[in-house]
Amino acid sequence: MTQTTRSERIEARTTPDTLAIVRRAAEIQGRSISEFVVSAAEEAARKALEEVHVLHLSAADQRLFVELLLNPPPPNEAMLRAFEHHRRLIGPV
Repeated sequence: MTQTTRSERIEARTTPDTLAIVRRAAEIQGRSISEFVVSAAEEAARKALEEVHVLHLSAADQRLFVELLLNPPPPNEAMLRAFEHHRRLIGPV
């Protein structure tokens, strides 16, 4: 089992109304205010990062993506130039 050492501190100023809501939610979950706030902040941070790194496609876009992977179109002029440029810089693929 890995033990986590708490060594960083987060401070925040808030309104009395917000603090009352956070305090009540923490009490309901049986946590301290600090535990509740850190947990909520971590969850929000992970969600924000996921939204940046995970691509969500509609069902139609998923089908189009798979179709293009399975049956790619022939390379256009720009792609052919890029292949040639790569071949000159790096060597044959």
